Amino acid sequence: MIELAVEIASKAPGLSSPNPAVGCVLTSPEGRVLGQGHTQRAGGPHAEIMALRDAAAQGHSVAGATAWVTLEPCSHHGRTGPCCDALIAAGVKKVVASIADPNPLVAGQGFARLRAAGMEVEVGPGAAESRELNIGFFSRMIRKTPWVRLKVAASLDGKTALDNGASQWITADAARADGHAWRARASAVLTGIGTVLEDDPRLDVRLVDTPRQPDLVVVDSRLETPLDARLFIPGRTVYIYAAGQNDEKKAALEARGATVIYQPGANGKVDLAAMLRDLARREVNEVHVEAGHKLNGSLVREALVDEFVVYLAPKWIGQGAGMASFGPITELSQAVELDFRSADRLGPDLRIVARVRGRDLF
Repeated sequence: MIELAVEIASKAPGLSSPNPAVGCVLTSPEGRVLGQGHTQRAGGPHAEIMALRDAAAQGHSVAGATAWVTLEPCSHHGRTGPCCDALIAAGVKKVVASIADPNPLVAGQGFARLRAAGMEVEVGPGAAESRELNIGFFSRMIRKTPWVRLKVAASLDGKTALDNGASQWITADAARADGHAWRARASAVLTGIGTVLEDDPRLDVRLVDTPRQPDLVVVDSRLETPLDARLFIPGRTVYIYAAGQNDEKKAALEARGATVIYQPGANGKVDLAAMLRDLARREVNEVHVEAGHKLNGSLVREALVDEFVVYLAPKWIGQGAGMASFGPITELSQAVELDFRSADRLGPDLRIVARVRGRDLF
């Protein structure tokens, strides 16, 4: 049943943020499914509550039931009440949970409360799958930084644009739609001022259905973001990180709905590591980077990227912009070591997902 709970949980990324994506299945002592559900929007019901409601709507009693849940039931009062208490009150007899919640407010206390109430608790089935679904949440709770995923669309020889800046479209429709799906699961999309000035992008989710738009983060050292930029979409949270202080422009951008944060680093640039820590404090779990080769290079050089999603088109461009400008390195041992996670055909293009070696060991 934990496989079904994981499948249900997989519907929640992009909806539940900043909360983890969790699935829950309630079964009778005979193994019959009584109810199921996944975490809703922040402030809404958690997976266990949705499953209890589903069972009640079907007229099923859950007394003596087993709850199969992909994350430790919460034990604290946050935006909602403790799920532990709801399961205990409903008469659930056993909980099979994939993995402990890394949130210090929970972190084993949920299991302890269930056991103290006389409930049998088993932990472990589906742990890898649950953790992967919530890699950003685990990163924020344990490392205090979001999980950073960098997306690039390039020709087979690694060029993201022509010398004249033209880049639309190197990849085909299927790859572009898939890129929007990665945007949709992220907490925030990050770009640089160069991309804003050159392309005037919206950087929202349009090509796939989504329950909400991710936040937008702009690295803009000198506060050059135009007040009429298309990125200002009503209702979307926009964070603009700057290095130099310009209170007049800051006020104008904030009048457009942005939040401007001064985060100065070296050489008049934004301190990118400090920016990520600040985003974690703002409950950002996953950052999806869509930027130019300069910002990409800075993020790679500072070892701030955890994972790459690279779309390769069957085209050879020659001269043009590369994926990321950093280095040069002097020895191959200095290269960023990656582990391939997957390689898939999307229409005529190839999508490669690669993770920085050892980065997920937290």
